[in-house]
Formats: sequence, C-alpha cells, structure tokens
Amino acid sequence: MAKRVDINCDMGEGFGRWRIGNTDDADLFPFITSANVACGFHAGDPTLINKTIGLAVQHGCAVGAHPGYNDLQGFGRRRINGTPEEIACDLIYQIGAVREFARYHGLTLQHVKPHGAVYMELAADEALATTFLDILHKTSPELPLFCMAGSLIEKLAVVKGHPVVREFYADRDYGDDGFIVFTRDAGLPDPEEIAQKCLRACTEGLVRTVQGNDITIPFESICIHSDTLGSGEIVRAIRRVFQDNGITVAAIGNNAT
Repeated sequence: MAKRVDINCDMGEGFGRWRIGNTDDADLFPFITSANVACGFHAGDPTLINKTIGLAVQHGCAVGAHPGYNDLQGFGRRRINGTPEEIACDLIYQIGAVREFARYHGLTLQHVKPHGAVYMELAADEALATTFLDILHKTSPELPLFCMAGSLIEKLAVVKGHPVVREFYADRDYGDDGFIVFTRDAGLPDPEEIAQKCLRACTEGLVRTVQGNDITIPFESICIHSDTLGSGEIVRAIRRVFQDNGITVAAIGNNAT
C-alpha cells in the first residue's frame, strides 16, 4: 500500500496570449507537489516559464522540466521526424532553459518529464531512448526521469543506473499491456471516479483496463494533465479522498528508484 505519493501536473502550457485547458495553473498549484514546466517547444515561453516557476515557489511545489517536440501548433502530440541525436539535443536544450529559470528562483530541478508524443516515443524507441539517456546521464546523473513502469526507457535507465520515477496516470485509461491508451478527446471525466481509481491504485496497486481486466501498475507519482477538462475538480477530489484514507501527498525528493 502506498502511504506516500507525489502528484505531478504539466504546467505553463500556454504561449504568449494563448492558453490551453479550462483551469488556471494558479488554481492547481495548491493541490500538487511536482510541476512539470513546459520548456517552450510544445508550449511555454520565457515569461511564462518564469511566472510558472514563481508560482511553484509560492506554493512550495517542486519543479521539473517538461520538454517536448518542437511543435507549438500540434501541442507536441504529433510525432516529429528527426534523428535520435537531433531530438535528444532538442530535449536537453529545453531542460537547460528551465534549469536556469529555476536557478533564478533559488531552486534546483527535481526531475525531467518528456511531454506528449516524444514521451511515448522514448518509451518504445531504443535508439532515441539510448541517445537521450546518454546525454542526460552525462549532464545530470542525479536528475530523476519520470516515465511509465515497464517502458523501454525505464529498463534502459535502470541498467545505466539513472534514477527514475514511475507514473500512474489519473486521467488516462490503461490497456492490458500496462500502457496508457491514447485518445484525442478525453471529454469531461468524473472527478470522483478518478479519485477512487487513484485510491485503488495506492491501496491495492491495481487499475482496471479498457478491456475490463485488473493489472498491476507500480508507481511513485500520480500524473494529472492541466489541460484535462475539470482538472481542478479532479485534483481536489483526489486530495480529499487521500486525506480521508491516510495517504500523504509529498514531492518525490530523493525517493526516486
């Protein structure tokens, strides 16, 4: 039974005057413990990165870099062709940008969590995962990588000795293979249903798949997407259910595996 768990959320996912989702980041920060800050390629801009990290400081929230494909129009959820080196260098470049803003606010990065389509590519593409891990481990050997349990990049990171944090997706469905099921439009989820799903994952280590089976999902952090409709109500419901059942919510810190 997980009596202590991190809640992470993708933050700062706008650009200039453009914003995505129907919940303001400021309304989410009081209920999360780790913020994945968009780095400017799939979303985010320098001013927004600075503002987002400032909000994290205000709410005592840990900060991680959330690099994605260079695809503002597609919000980083489309696969962009490139060599493993090109894509890996794009990711490292973005991590550096957020790291400097974190330094400006007196913080160190807690983690790195790739975004969207590149997250899924890293989970399955050996050449890309290996190239990215080689650079990340050389530049930031202590920086935990958020990833899916059982993914290729988790296995490669463990072999390399790079710390990982495994995620449970609150607002995404799972297939029997243990991976999340991609959907273009998740609609408006039921906050109480998601809260009970997260509680069961913490207390039983199980989740019901879209095929109707129960599977085991090991994790240290629960992910909520800020652009999911009703994300504010969802994270409030999760925190309320956790409090009622004695589950502590805290940032990962040095508890990566």
